[in-house]
Amino acid sequence: MADDDAGEDVVDETPTGMTEEEESEDKVQVQAAPQVKEEEVSAEEEARLPFPTAAVVRIMKANMDREKMVRKEVKVEMNKWLGRLCAKVSREMNKFPYVMMGLNELKEGRRVFDDLENFDRDKKRILAHFESIKKDVEKLERDLGKEEEDEVIVIRKRAEGV
Repeated sequence: MADDDAGEDVVDETPTGMTEEEESEDKVQVQAAPQVKEEEVSAEEEARLPFPTAAVVRIMKANMDREKMVRKEVKVEMNKWLGRLCAKVSREMNKFPYVMMGLNELKEGRRVFDDLENFDRDKKRILAHFESIKKDVEKLERDLGKEEEDEVIVIRKRAEGV
């Protein structure tokens, strides 16, 4: 057995195939998130939902931390909300006189939602610009206030005949 290990770097691995450090990190993560079986949506309830729950949950989990768990009522409500969102966009698309809907009609249908995202981004940009303007104004006020004080002193000296 000693001949087999000769020339190879020995890495301290546990029976799970992980190094001791990886296993201890894994244990910390397991301890932080208790092992609770996620609630499943019944087939009866699934039939009433607009989208397959598994697809909705897969998207949600792809955008959440690994240890996060999603309650059944959240899965169901997210699914219903997505259905309402799809219905709103579809109603907007239906306003077009065309029989065949294309990407342009989809873009126009979802414009309200895209505009909300743009509005939030623009709001943050404008607020940051507003803050810089306020700082500039404060600096100008300080500078002008100082000059005015100097002018008052000069005028008083002239009035006193100094």
